Amino acid sequence: MQTLNANSTADLTAYQIKQASNSALASLLNLTFLPGLAFIYLLFNLKKSKTGRIDHYHALLAIKLNLLAAFSLFVVSGLMIVMGGFESPLTWVYVITYFTFVHTVFILIAVWAIVRAWSGQKIRG
Repeated sequence: MQTLNANSTADLTAYQIKQASNSALASLLNLTFLPGLAFIYLLFNLKKSKTGRIDHYHALLAIKLNLLAAFSLFVVSGLMIVMGGFESPLTWVYVITYFTFVHTVFILIAVWAIVRAWSGQKIRG
């Protein structure tokens, strides 16, 4: 295990990249296998990161992405169900299609974020 030396910029950068990668991975896990638990990890990761660093950027990005995903998936799907009715097969076709497409887009954004975090970069230039 690599130790963090406060006098070494290279170690600090490697630590920041590792933390940014952990945040991006937690975002992906929250969207796929561990919803809720991974989000709590993201909140703790954001709290211990410092503003302006790459690890803080990726933790904040992951939280925003997951909150937007939760809103768009639950609220919009819920509205489609309420407006279309529970018994209508066409409502469920729309809900499942919307959920599948939109959720896939959020997962792809999370994968893009993790690749950028591995390289120590932000999504936006």
